[in-house]
Amino acid sequence: MGILNLTPDSFSDGGRWAEHSRALDHAYEMLEAGADLIDIGGESTRPHSTRITPGEEWDRIREVVTHLVNAGVVVSVDTLHAETARRCAQAGVAIINDVSGGMWDSDMNTMVAHSECAYVIQRFHALPGDPNETFDHGHDVVATVLSRVLQQIEAACEAGVPQDRIIVDPGLGFSLTNEQCWEIVHQTDRLCALGYPVLIGASRKRFLSLSPIADRDEATVDITARVAKHGVWGVRVHDVPAHVACVRSMGQEKTGGVCHDGQA
Repeated sequence: MGILNLTPDSFSDGGRWAEHSRALDHAYEMLEAGADLIDIGGESTRPHSTRITPGEEWDRIREVVTHLVNAGVVVSVDTLHAETARRCAQAGVAIINDVSGGMWDSDMNTMVAHSECAYVIQRFHALPGDPNETFDHGHDVVATVLSRVLQQIEAACEAGVPQDRIIVDPGLGFSLTNEQCWEIVHQTDRLCALGYPVLIGASRKRFLSLSPIADRDEATVDITARVAKHGVWGVRVHDVPAHVACVRSMGQEKTGGVCHDGQA
């Protein structure tokens, strides 16, 4: 999953791809490098980021989303807002990637249920930097993450989201210390054992400072190698070529996945 941030304030590449022609050029570069899909974001969730309205978000991403969908590209949209998700679903987006897993906007689960989109449900407590953010997850952080994400899945299913459209993301870097993030990475097999496709988003995040590999892009590739051994569904990354090379070298290329419109 190649990351395409159309934001002025994302932690890694804020503003770099905000101009639509540059964003499209970068999307095609990632696809040529081997990305299976492009994940488009119009609102940063870095610590203490500024919230925007669904209208502002759609204005930022509309042109790029519609161009790529019309070109036959598999597109995921990273959004907290049900209204943005609705517009994206109408445009033909394949996946709604909600970092709050339906907890931010009370209409999100119902909106996804009424669409044909797959749904990334990320384990969520609060946005980074929020006063309600907590890092106290008991003695077994993985068990806490599993319990939380299962509650969110249950809520989505009660709203009508089919189980076979659900993808799970443990939310590395969200309400987790650096050490807790590594604990989840080391025990990714427990997350995969839930039986849902698993998405890992570790790219360039702060917890990589504890890696013995100094370069964050190289450290992210190391994470990909670790989680690929457990059979995760996907990794969400900035540096697509290095991760494609890593996955291919391990013989872990994806041969199937969550269905959208009858397509694997």
